[in-house]
Amino acid sequence: MIKATNLHKYYDTLHVLKGVDLHIKKGEIVSIVGASGAGKTTLLQILGTLDKPSSEPNTRLEINGEEVTKMNDKILSRFRNLHLGFIFQFHQLLPEFTALENVYIPGLIAKRDKKEVEAEAKKLLEYLGLSHRLHHKPSELSGGEQQRVAVARALINKPAVIFADEPSGNLDTHSAENLHQLFFKLRDEFGQTFVIVTHNEDLANMADRKLVMVDGNIVPKN
Repeated sequence: MIKATNLHKYYDTLHVLKGVDLHIKKGEIVSIVGASGAGKTTLLQILGTLDKPSSEPNTRLEINGEEVTKMNDKILSRFRNLHLGFIFQFHQLLPEFTALENVYIPGLIAKRDKKEVEAEAKKLLEYLGLSHRLHHKPSELSGGEQQRVAVARALINKPAVIFADEPSGNLDTHSAENLHQLFFKLRDEFGQTFVIVTHNEDLANMADRKLVMVDGNIVPKN
């Protein structure tokens, strides 16, 4: 599902990623852990096409059979909208829109039929236990509810891969545990691949595979 070869990232003279090689299989849940500054979020942003790797010989990034480093910005934006989903620590819901509207907006951006995508958004929110919250705005929802709306939004276009950056970092223990279980339920029911950056050891250890980053690279297991 994801094949990355020789990923480097420089910010001026700061060498953040130092030749990362990575292969993630379809339907796999992979956690990425490491100290602050190890390069986890930078790697996630590049894998998610939100940022680009620095130009180096033999650098490649293939997602769902597509070489994304060769795409122009317009094609890459459409690829991202159709094939990738994102869940962040701070849910980044649009405050002026309801839960339902927040979920179906990516479907409208993908030029899908409004009735179809609205019906699908309702089903997703019902699946996530939010049928009574469809018309509530983010300020009227709890932290756990807001994060479940963000999960539904990430799922609306049936992405092949979901990238999550500290998804439970802003939740209480109970809500975090529910979110972690939800990821595995979604993978089992819908077959999505998950790549999760986290400081939460419980979530990291639940994953099919835990990758440890140190100083800009993934360290091999002993």
